Amino acid sequence: MKGRSLVASNDIIEQTRQVLKDHHLRITAQRHIILAYLASHHNHPSVEMIREGLNKELPNLGPATIYNTLNTFVDHGIVIELQNGDGSTHYDYFEHHHYHAICTNCGKITDISYDGFHDVEQELEAKAAEQSGYMVSGNHVEVYGICPECQIKLRIKHS
Repeated sequence: MKGRSLVASNDIIEQTRQVLKDHHLRITAQRHIILAYLASHHNHPSVEMIREGLNKELPNLGPATIYNTLNTFVDHGIVIELQNGDGSTHYDYFEHHHYHAICTNCGKITDISYDGFHDVEQELEAKAAEQSGYMVSGNHVEVYGICPECQIKLRIKHS
């Protein structure tokens, strides 16, 4: 791999290869490089951002292939879809459970995590199952507000 642009470290490359194996997904070059990109970029990219980011490694990678690959990852619970308020869909590798803060002004998405979050998730899912009768298979928590950069631009004081 010397001399070529790397999208991810060797650790991430090996980790993502194992994730694909664990989910019984065939390891194709496209799947692997897209997952490695998501695991090494925490910017919640759109399909277009992924395509641009991987253009050097896979110049013929089209949007349809990226969409199909991401849909497969979403179906297997490896990746989640995020709507950031501008109508576009963004994607997040969900290896470590966390929630998201989304700016209602600019659409920026920020990962939020803390030590007790897993316990809160389990309690939320148990309550949801109890009240709804659903067999709950997962959750995704989002909070909305105005990011620090927009607070400055809009001259809003954080209280």
